[in-house]
Amino acid sequence: MQALLADFILIVHLLFVAFVVGGLAFIWVGAWHGWQAVRNFKFRIAHLAAIVFVAAQTLLGFACPLTVWEDELRDSPAGIGFLERWLHAVLYYDLPKWVFGLVYVLFALIVALTYLAVPPARTHKRR
Repeated sequence: MQALLADFILIVHLLFVAFVVGGLAFIWVGAWHGWQAVRNFKFRIAHLAAIVFVAAQTLLGFACPLTVWEDELRDSPAGIGFLERWLHAVLYYDLPKWVFGLVYVLFALIVALTYLAVPPARTHKRR
């Protein structure tokens, strides 16, 4: 059961990464094609907040909560499964921590600049 929960967390982690990285690509392509969906305020705030959280937690020296939780669950004697092996190859790299911090901060800056260059639509509540 622990291995199954760890696999689930790993999938959620992959989806989070896909949202952050794919979201930026979606915004650029959508802006180019004039798609209004890329100007959705809630989507844009969630996207910006996601990468700012990742960059901030890295700069502050904290490990990703999803990684910590998964690692704790993987301490079971079940070993490495197929899903874990392949998703880890996509998500995790053996590089110095400062490299990740630099990449996350640069990516956050690109997302922030994109937020300014392709601003979300202002939503007004009707009374």
